[in-house]
Amino acid sequence: MTASEILHLLRQGWYVTYPLGVLSVIVFAIAFERLWKFRGVEGTTRDFTRKVVDGLLRQDLPAARALCETSATPMAAVFGEGLRWRNVALEDLQQIMNTARQELLTDLKRGVWFVGTIGSLAPYIGLLGTVIGIIQAFGAIAESGDAGFAVVSEGISEALIATAVGLLIAILALLLYNYLNTRITAITGTTARASERFIQALLYLEAGDAGAEAPHGRAAAG
Repeated sequence: MTASEILHLLRQGWYVTYPLGVLSVIVFAIAFERLWKFRGVEGTTRDFTRKVVDGLLRQDLPAARALCETSATPMAAVFGEGLRWRNVALEDLQQIMNTARQELLTDLKRGVWFVGTIGSLAPYIGLLGTVIGIIQAFGAIAESGDAGFAVVSEGISEALIATAVGLLIAILALLLYNYLNTRITAITGTTARASERFIQALLYLEAGDAGAEAPHGRAAAG
């Protein structure tokens, strides 16, 4: 089948193929924008976490804060929120970090739902075109009184092309949706481990501060 024949078939079922074409463009735009945003997030998160944790272990709090303020890594905002709260209970600190991390993950998921929705709806849109094409085929039979292939071929062609386009877009959209969710899951795990390391380093810093203050307190009491 030549390209001109394919284009002719697509034009036959324009009421389904054109909307599906527009939706597919939106799906690919969202998917590639998300993939670009996810690019290198895990590696930069691990590298940024290592630098911040090293600063906290050296008890260099200003350096850790400076990293959070200047870094473009998404986790910088999460760590910056954690550094705003000092000497709070561990459960409260974990809740603060979890809230900030959920805001980050919500931003990462933005638009992904639309890719999954089109992946689920595209076959039904194609099925709608199939039903319309069959209805047109039967209408042509009723008008001509002839059930020959030449009479019904146009309606059947519209039905088949609508089904094919709907299935093709559904397959591609679901592949992209599952891959995006896999990446989000991997990033979620990386950010969770980064938060745990950050909290441990922050607790170490606070324990060091408490240990440094204790001798002065005892000297004053003596």
